[in-house]
Amino acid sequence: MTLDRSRPRSARGVKSAIDANIQPAQRLRTMFAAVRVSFTWLGVRKTLTAKQRSQAAESFGAEGQYLSAAKKLLDTRHPAFAAATSLRSQLTSYWKGLSLPYPEPGVRLIKQSEIEAFNQHLSQSRETLTEAVANLDQHFEALKEMAQSQLGSLYDPADYPSTLVGLFAVEWDFPSVEPPDYLLRLSPKLYEQEKARISARFDQAVQLAEEAFTQELSKLVSHLTERLSAGADGQKKVFRDSALTNLTEFFTRFKNLNVRSNPDLDQLVETAERVLAGTEPGAVRGNDALRQQITTQLSAVAATLDGMLIDQPRRRILRNVRTEASS
Repeated sequence: MTLDRSRPRSARGVKSAIDANIQPAQRLRTMFAAVRVSFTWLGVRKTLTAKQRSQAAESFGAEGQYLSAAKKLLDTRHPAFAAATSLRSQLTSYWKGLSLPYPEPGVRLIKQSEIEAFNQHLSQSRETLTEAVANLDQHFEALKEMAQSQLGSLYDPADYPSTLVGLFAVEWDFPSVEPPDYLLRLSPKLYEQEKARISARFDQAVQLAEEAFTQELSKLVSHLTERLSAGADGQKKVFRDSALTNLTEFFTRFKNLNVRSNPDLDQLVETAERVLAGTEPGAVRGNDALRQQITTQLSAVAATLDGMLIDQPRRRILRNVRTEASS
């Protein structure tokens, strides 16, 4: 019995072959969407007036015009204020952990399949922030009294709003990063120029993502190997679970966001993941042989990553030259 080799490949096989031929920038442009997150946040520092600077300068025997100084309006260490600040940090980390950089201030790229979950998460976080600000507002008078005590003659009631409600907020939107259709009708030439500009932007986005992943992996691997190696006195160093779990979280995020732009980086991530597969922090902490094995294997990964980081500026120049030549 002979095999019929003329039979067409399965739909999955054809799709895989097509996907393999898609350039990283095009894959990024097809599978991702732009997302922007912004915060409205009360400023807690205010520059001193010229008179106040002069008074402060006198204690140092300095000229007021050569002194820059500001006063802190509220104690940000207060639990109610810290709760709001923590929410902002959590939201920023969530946004960045779910997205890739884009060469436009305040904009990142998120997978289109993640948009709904992202929107729900930020909607829930906005409600939590509203509650945190309402709680902070209840402590506002006490915070002002504390500030008056700490600032002395620098305290000015006019520096403070009547309420904190509405002065802390998070907003997000999904701006278009494609050339507008109306431009094609108005000026085909300008439309083509805009297409070329945006295409170059996505090439830069691929480069930025690759560099960010390389730098993060290098930092995490170097930190883990440093923690696992013996100190100068031969004693074990303090090893926290996060030194290992941060790496495993990186592997998950890399798989989710990777646009397969650098086979060498892909291989290094696979190697590092294989070295740590099934490893628990407790086992690493109590097994000297395992510590040595991981350190030895990851040191080779770290050395290769160092070389890639050194080579990145050269690769950036070469990519820019190719982009300019094709435009």
